Amino acid sequence: MDKQPVDLGPVQQTLLIPLFGRALESRKSKGLLTDTKAEAIVDALDYDFSKWKGGSSLIGATLRTLMFDQAIRSFASDTATFVEIGCGLNTRFERIDDGKTLWIEFDLPDTIALRRQFFADTPRRRMLAASATATNWMDEAERETGPRCFISEAVLIYLEEAQVRDVVEELRKRFPGSLLIMDTTGSEMVASQDRHDAMSKLSSDSWFRWACDDPSTLSSWGLDLLQSQTFMDVPTSLRSRLPLSMRLMMRLAPGRMRAKVRDYRINVFRLRPMAAA
Repeated sequence: MDKQPVDLGPVQQTLLIPLFGRALESRKSKGLLTDTKAEAIVDALDYDFSKWKGGSSLIGATLRTLMFDQAIRSFASDTATFVEIGCGLNTRFERIDDGKTLWIEFDLPDTIALRRQFFADTPRRRMLAASATATNWMDEAERETGPRCFISEAVLIYLEEAQVRDVVEELRKRFPGSLLIMDTTGSEMVASQDRHDAMSKLSSDSWFRWACDDPSTLSSWGLDLLQSQTFMDVPTSLRSRLPLSMRLMMRLAPGRMRAKVRDYRINVFRLRPMAAA
C-alpha cells in the first residue's frame, strides 16, 4: 500500500513529534497510553521518524499530553464545547470524549488536509482550517452555546508574544469566564532549542518563539491562573509508569536540570471579563 506523503510547513512538522511519541508508547507492553490510531497513522505516513528515536522528549511529549488530559477532566466537567487550538494529529477526542460535548478542532490548511486522511467530521466533532491568529475559528465557537474550554498544547508557544497576547485579548472579549488550558515555556528552553533532542532535528523555522518564565504574570493580560504544573508534578499514577531513568532524574537531578524541567508549565487559566468601558 502506498504511504501518505507529508507536505507540511516548518512549524506544522512539529506535530509529528507527539504523534510518534504516542505511537511508540502505545506499542510498549506497559506504555503510558494505548493509542492504536497514532500507531496506524505513523505506519501510513511517508516520513522518516527515525531521527527522533531514542530521545527522551518523545516520552515527555506523551506525558505532556496526558497531563493536559488530566487538567481538562479536572476543570472542564461542565464544558459544552471544547476548542483544540492547533489540533495537529491529536487523538484527545478518542481519549476523553464523554459522549455529550461538542469538539471543534482546527489547524492550518496543510495540517487539516492531512488530518482529514485519518479523521472525519461527526455531529459532535468538526474540523476547521484556520490560523490561531485569525478569528474565523472564534466565529465557529461563538455559534455554540454553553461554557467553552480552549486548549493550546504546544501551539501558541510557536507565536511571537504580541500575537499570543492578541489571541488572548480576543478570547476575553468573546468568551469571558471561559477556560484556557495552555502551556508556557521559559527563556532558557527557548534559547536552547539547538540542543533539544527533538527540535534540533528540525530547522530553526520550526522552533517556538514565545518565552514566559512565570505564568502568573499573565494576570496583566487578563488571565486568572487556576493551576500550573511542571513535569515534577506528574501524578503518582503516571510517575510509576515512567522509565526508571526519568523517575531518577525527577528525584535526583541537579538543581540546574530540575530548574530547566520547571521551565515548562501546563497552566489552567480563566479568561477574565474585559473591564466595562
